[in-house]
Amino acid sequence: MRKYFYTLIALLAWIGLPASQALADNGYSKQKVVYHINYDDPKTQAGALRNIQNHINAVGADKLDIKVVLHGNGLALLILPEAMPDLPKFKHANANDQMAARIDGLKQQNVSFQVCANTVRGRKVSVEDHLYDVEDSDIVPSGVAELARLQQLGYVYIKP
Repeated sequence: MRKYFYTLIALLAWIGLPASQALADNGYSKQKVVYHINYDDPKTQAGALRNIQNHINAVGADKLDIKVVLHGNGLALLILPEAMPDLPKFKHANANDQMAARIDGLKQQNVSFQVCANTVRGRKVSVEDHLYDVEDSDIVPSGVAELARLQQLGYVYIKP
């Protein structure tokens, strides 16, 4: 097996392609992906964030455009634990320190989190007081409509 590896490296060097470039190419082209989260289970949400990080690790952040659309119970991912007394329509508030660190790490790799305005309104959520690191620009009119719009734009749909 090693013989073939070294033969490949020699061949690539011979045709002028640096071996490091060949080895860094993982075979993936640019991808546009939307992850859909509408469930509130903390373990499942943590697993979804792990899936996203694994996706980035495999393909490379520079080759990915990832959006996470949250609506309904999925908004629990961004709800601060101290907000729970104000939000009786939610069972969980999953934006603890560990989850916030994961969210921050993904955002630093250009993953965007989009929040459904219908859920915010319907469940009386204060974006400023109840949600972790959500800006007005992160709010979309409808989570489901946003999923459809992104798919029309060529985003691949994933529901972990």
